[in-house]
Amino acid sequence: MPKIFEYFGFIFFFYSNEHEPIHVHVTHGGCQSIFELIMLDGELVDIRIREKAGEEPLSAKDQKTAEAFIRKYYPNIISKWIKFFVLKQAIKSTSIKTKL
Repeated sequence: MPKIFEYFGFIFFFYSNEHEPIHVHVTHGGCQSIFELIMLDGELVDIRIREKAGEEPLSAKDQKTAEAFIRKYYPNIISKWIKFFVLKQAIKSTSIKTKL
């Protein structure tokens, strides 16, 4: 389960057996939601949020925070997805200590 980002208590990660569409799991305060990145011609056009079976979803406030983070850092998320799932290379977690 590669962790890709930490941001003020939010953890952004992939599971090691993921599938498309590109998506990232986000946990905060014991809750978890999944954010699917919908791309068109290399640009982010939408983010779809879904629940993880058996997990309490992020609150509406936490979903907004996570979505704002993803919108800002989506090129990095996609780069880490490609590096890990396509190129089969190790990825490092990044701790972001600056508020959006």
